[in-house]
Amino acid sequence: MKGSKASAIAILIILYALIFVLSFSIGRYPVHPVELMKILLSRILPIEQDWTPQAQSVVFCIRLPRIIASSLIGAGLSLSGLIFQMIFRNPMVSPDVLGTSTGAGFGASLALLWALPSFSIPILAFAGGMLAVLLVWRIASKVPSNQVLGLILGGIMISSLFQSGTSFIKLVADPEDELPAITYFLMGSLAGAGMDEVKLIIVPMVISAVPMIILSWRMNILSLPEEEAKSLGVDSKLLRGIAIASSSLMTASTVAVAGVIGWVGLVIPHITRMIVGPDARRTIPSSIILGAAFLTAVDTVSRSVSYSEIPIGILTSFIGAPFFLYLIIREGKKNAA
Repeated sequence: MKGSKASAIAILIILYALIFVLSFSIGRYPVHPVELMKILLSRILPIEQDWTPQAQSVVFCIRLPRIIASSLIGAGLSLSGLIFQMIFRNPMVSPDVLGTSTGAGFGASLALLWALPSFSIPILAFAGGMLAVLLVWRIASKVPSNQVLGLILGGIMISSLFQSGTSFIKLVADPEDELPAITYFLMGSLAGAGMDEVKLIIVPMVISAVPMIILSWRMNILSLPEEEAKSLGVDSKLLRGIAIASSSLMTASTVAVAGVIGWVGLVIPHITRMIVGPDARRTIPSSIILGAAFLTAVDTVSRSVSYSEIPIGILTSFIGAPFFLYLIIREGKKNAA
């Protein structure tokens, strides 16, 4: 059994590697896989250049940053969704359960409304997302008897508050300039992703993911009742706090760079558990790999299927909603049996 789970993880790694290579080859300017390998290796090995400058520019300036960004964002959304589902012991929970996405969307909308410089958009988005989490945490602290319930109720309230704020911003925004920019950002897109965006997201992603990987053997305890966790000598409140902080940081970072991308953090954890089982020691690395592969593939489709790029958030909804319906029907049949 253990061998089959390890094989599944190895297959996921191979799948991601294939998608990574194919993402360079697909597009308006295709790059052959052999040519791609030569271009990438030319940075570390003395390889004679037999490719065009255009191909090199496409690889290093356009596609490589975008593929890295989509991989990081997919991994972050998938992992944060998995962690939140463990924390709340609910497979229907997604990364925006604490209002992080709506808070980040509100912050970005403010930056666009005020016509601030482009570098301020991810900064305000990140600040809005973390502010939402802090407010929810403050509300939950007023419900010491049931922290999980306090987090859920606080998340609903704060999410609704920031959503209303974003709606008001849309109402007062200039319909010719500001409103389309706000609407497009909230749809989710990696159209403008470059190395600056990669640098912006990679640090919080690593800071968030590393503790979850290190503590993966303890994360299984979050699915146990509070009393059982204490009997095992684990401070579940501290562990839950670390997990919430890490997951919220990942979610806020993804929205800051790519806007609101739904369904990834809800659907990918389900697929991961179907493949490798519920053990966090396997689901955490597997969800990172599968999330990266999924969003990289979807982003490749979004920039390739039509002349004008389709916002990635629309495609993830098209894919995620039917799959989620399948999961509901599947669970219903399982319970009936």
